[in-house]
Amino acid sequence: MERKIDYVVFDMDGLLIDTERVYTEVTNDILGRYGKTMTWDIKAQLMGKPRLESATHLLSLFPGIDITIDQYLVESQEKQDAKWPTVQLLPGVQRLIQHLVKHNVSIVVATASSRRNFDRKSENLKEFFDYFQGNIVCADDVAGKTTGKPEPYIFLHAAGVLGKAVGATEQCTEAEAVERSRGLVFEDAVYGVQAGKRAGMSVIWVPDERLLDVASASPHVPDETLASIEHFKPEKWGLPPYDTE
Repeated sequence: MERKIDYVVFDMDGLLIDTERVYTEVTNDILGRYGKTMTWDIKAQLMGKPRLESATHLLSLFPGIDITIDQYLVESQEKQDAKWPTVQLLPGVQRLIQHLVKHNVSIVVATASSRRNFDRKSENLKEFFDYFQGNIVCADDVAGKTTGKPEPYIFLHAAGVLGKAVGATEQCTEAEAVERSRGLVFEDAVYGVQAGKRAGMSVIWVPDERLLDVASASPHVPDETLASIEHFKPEKWGLPPYDTE
């Protein structure tokens, strides 16, 4: 499967940092008051979506509960803000990012988080996110141009931030298709995998194991599935191998 990868696009929540845990805890804390629970098949429908779209879809699945979207957004944000300082890097992430930077491989983050939330989530991880040299694409940066993943726009925009001539729509020229094929996306969400493949890039899926049981009818499947970024082998993708320990 060896391919030549020139740039790498990273999702953030649940992929680089363990924030999906926080989203699950807060959501079920609120739903629990009404005797409801967010299952993993529901969560799979929310991952990768901007905040408002995610909340709107979530509450549409529980029409009987007495909470408005605005009330949910305010309460969930307060609870999440209290937990963001506890988030940590996921296994293998620090090693991979340092390795790519060492070998001058272009990297960028493409997250459905708002810039406000990115700032709070990364507050205690500034040294790590400095590796991206400001190449952080948040929901604010693509607002009005996409409703979020599984649409491919955010990944195409992220590649553009790196100076890659990939175009901005799913349809593209032959030259844009070649440039897209040189990109590698890391994702933990089902919709993120679909977005990456629709963007014409290779995709490595690093899901929570509970997502593996969620059925997906999508024709877009990942090029590789890993239990952890720790298991990634750069040379498989035409990238320099890790130094031997």
